[in-house]
Amino acid sequence: MWQKLQFFYQGILENGDKRTDDWLLVYSPVPISCIFLCYLFIIWAGTKLMRHSQPVNLKTFLVFYNFAMVCLSAYMFYEFTASSWLANYSLLCQPVDYSNNPLAMRMARVCWWFYFSKVIELSDTVFFILRKKNSQLTFLHVYHHATMIFNWWAGVKYVPGGQAFLIGLINSLVHVVMYLYYGLAALGPSMNKYLWWKRYLTSLQLLQFFLVTIHTTYNLFADCDYPDTMNAVVLGYSLSLIALFSNFYYQCYLAKHTKETERVNDREGQKEELEGIERIKKH
Repeated sequence: MWQKLQFFYQGILENGDKRTDDWLLVYSPVPISCIFLCYLFIIWAGTKLMRHSQPVNLKTFLVFYNFAMVCLSAYMFYEFTASSWLANYSLLCQPVDYSNNPLAMRMARVCWWFYFSKVIELSDTVFFILRKKNSQLTFLHVYHHATMIFNWWAGVKYVPGGQAFLIGLINSLVHVVMYLYYGLAALGPSMNKYLWWKRYLTSLQLLQFFLVTIHTTYNLFADCDYPDTMNAVVLGYSLSLIALFSNFYYQCYLAKHTKETERVNDREGQKEELEGIERIKKH
């Protein structure tokens, strides 16, 4: 049994793209697995430690962090766009170029930056904990952050480029908008009147998952020299995010609106009832 596990592990290490083996957090799944375990431990221990503490004021740091993430996301969007455009990438079928061609290496590098950005984004959870924003620590939040690091570890390890470029391109653009929203929100309550578009940000996030699902479904059944295993994983993951984000959208915007309408109707009904009683008393 141990020999089989060792053989399997060696296969994981040796069957990847040799160009990315020496890059940070790529060669072995052990470092990113340790980061994942630390992430879960921080969530468990952090919420307990902060239970009897005052929220930490991170305003200045969060403004810097969020706008830095806007810049990083914009850079990755540009690199994904430029690399794919210059290399004449196909939107319908694009195999991975495993050569040392400058454009192929450029695409591989931006895939690594995208992967590393997902490691950086684990900090979002830490900031919620320090600020005692435990309502933000939903299953959706933790699931999305924790799984993206493994998905893109596999992407950079085995398929740094090809069809995966479109996922990185779309997600980088969405994160420009998302971190811009967070950055403006971090400036304080004075910005609230400019942040009416949060609902549309969630819609944009949902739209990206639908686009990725459609694109991946096509490639899963098309005759394209790109691993169907990766397409299947991406498809299943996209569907899970559509389900979770749709539920989030419903709970935050549709169900809340329905409850608010019911409260307004109840108040109006009570008001009419009181007015009717007053009229009866007068007569």
